[in-house]
Amino acid sequence: MSPREVGSRIAGLGEVPPEDWEATPESVRRLVVTLLEQLERIKKLEQEVADLKEKLGANSRNSSLPPSSDRQPPPRAERRRSERKRGAQPGHEGKFRELLPPEEVDRIVDCPPDRCPCGGRVRVDREQMERRQVWELPAVSTEVTEYRLYWGECERCENLVCGELPPEAGGEGMLGARAMAVVALLTGKFRLSKRAATEALQNLFGLEVCDGTICNTEQRVAAVLEQPVEEAKAYVQAQPVVHADETGWRLGNKRAWLWTALTATVSVFVLRTSRGAKIAKELLGEAFRGILVSDRYSAYSWVAAAHRQVCWSHLLRDFEKIAERGGESAEIGNALLFWAAEMFSLWDRFKTAAISRATLRQNMAPIRSMIIEVLELGTACAHSKTANTCREILGLRRALWTFVRVEGVEPTNNAAERTIRPAVMWRKTSFGTDSEAGARFVERILTVTATCRQQGRNPLEFIHQAIIAAFSNRPAPSLLPAT
Repeated sequence: MSPREVGSRIAGLGEVPPEDWEATPESVRRLVVTLLEQLERIKKLEQEVADLKEKLGANSRNSSLPPSSDRQPPPRAERRRSERKRGAQPGHEGKFRELLPPEEVDRIVDCPPDRCPCGGRVRVDREQMERRQVWELPAVSTEVTEYRLYWGECERCENLVCGELPPEAGGEGMLGARAMAVVALLTGKFRLSKRAATEALQNLFGLEVCDGTICNTEQRVAAVLEQPVEEAKAYVQAQPVVHADETGWRLGNKRAWLWTALTATVSVFVLRTSRGAKIAKELLGEAFRGILVSDRYSAYSWVAAAHRQVCWSHLLRDFEKIAERGGESAEIGNALLFWAAEMFSLWDRFKTAAISRATLRQNMAPIRSMIIEVLELGTACAHSKTANTCREILGLRRALWTFVRVEGVEPTNNAAERTIRPAVMWRKTSFGTDSEAGARFVERILTVTATCRQQGRNPLEFIHQAIIAAFSNRPAPSLLPAT
C-alpha cells in the first residue's frame, strides 16, 4: 500500500487531513500502513471463515446436496426410545394382495383335512373353503440352440448361398435376443458391475459368460436402441412443457455431464463432455418453443424467461441459506421463506381442486408482490452473497410464476431430479464410463428404462422386441406413448 493510498484511506475516514499525514514522521506512517494492511487481512480472513462456515453448514435444505449427505441420526443408545410398539399402530388399515380369479391361476391344489387333532376322521365340507395363493418362480435353466447354417449352390447363377440366422438368435454373438435384453437390464437398470452381472447370469440361469461378452452385448443393444431413442428425443423437443436437469459423470479421463429432458410420459438422456448451452440446445432443440422447467443454471438462459419456469425447490434452498447467515440476511431469508410457504399452500389447494385457476391467479397476486418486494430489499443487503442472489432471482422474475398462468406447468423441477436420481446412484458405483461406446449405452438404456417406467411398460419386453426387429430388418418398437 503506497503512502498516497494510505493518505487517501485516512482522509476518507475524516480523521487526518492529507497535509497532516504528509507531516507525520516516517516511523509512524509505516506503523499506520502496517495496521491498515492487518485490518484488510483480518477482514479478508473473517470473510473466508464465514464462507467456510456456510459451506460446512450446507445440507439438503439449503443446497443441492442429497438428503443422504445430512448429518446422521445419533447412535441407537442415545436415541429416545419411543413409547409405541413396533409395527402397525392401532387403527392402521392393512394392505393385502387381492386374490386372482380361479381362471387366472396356473394350478389349483386341494388340501382337505385328513384327521382331526383328536384322531377322528373328518367329513369335508366342500362349501367351506379358505383360499391361499402362493406366488412361485419356476426353475430356470439356459436353453442352448444350435443353428446349422447350410451352404448351397444357386441353380440360376451358380453362386454359393449360406442360410441365415433367425432374428431370435440375436445376430452373430453367443447370446440370444432375450439373453441380450437381460444383460442390458442387469447393468443398465439394476446397476450391476460387469463381474456382478456375470455372476447373476450364472446363479440365476446357469449361463456362463465373461466380462467381455457383457461389454459387447451392451454395445449391440445400444445400436438397436438408437432409432427409438432418437424418435423419443424429437418427441420431447416438440412438447409444450419439458423438464431438464444435468449431473456430473466421468467419460474416460474427462469430466462429463449426463443431461436429461422429460415430459410426463417420455424421458431422454444424453452424455457429453460439456455442460454448456450448446448441449442444452442439442437436447431441447434450437427451435424449442415450449415451457422449460429447470434450475437457474446459465446453460438454459438462451430460452426466453417468458418460456421458462424456475424451480422453486432450488429457490427454497437459497432462501434457507440466506436466512442462516443471520442479521439483515436472516430477516430477508425468513420473509422469503414465509411467503414461499404461503405460495405452496395456495398451490396445494389448487392441485387438490379446492380452488380454480382463476382463484389461484387472483390469490397469488399479493403473494407475488410481496416476494418481489422482499427480493428488491435484498439487493441492498450488506451481505454481498445475499444481494447477488436476490439480484439473480429478480433477473428471472418472469420465469417465477409461469405455473400460475400455464396449464401443465409445475412450480418445481422435482420430476427431473427424480428421473436422474437412478443415474446418480449408478455413477457412484460405476465411477463413470470408459468409452464413447459406453456413453451411448448409458444414455440409451436410461432413456428406455425411464420411459418404460413412466408408461408402465416392461423394459425387458421392449428391448427384446427391439433386438428382434433389428435382426428382422423391421422398424423398431416406439417409445412414444400410445394415443
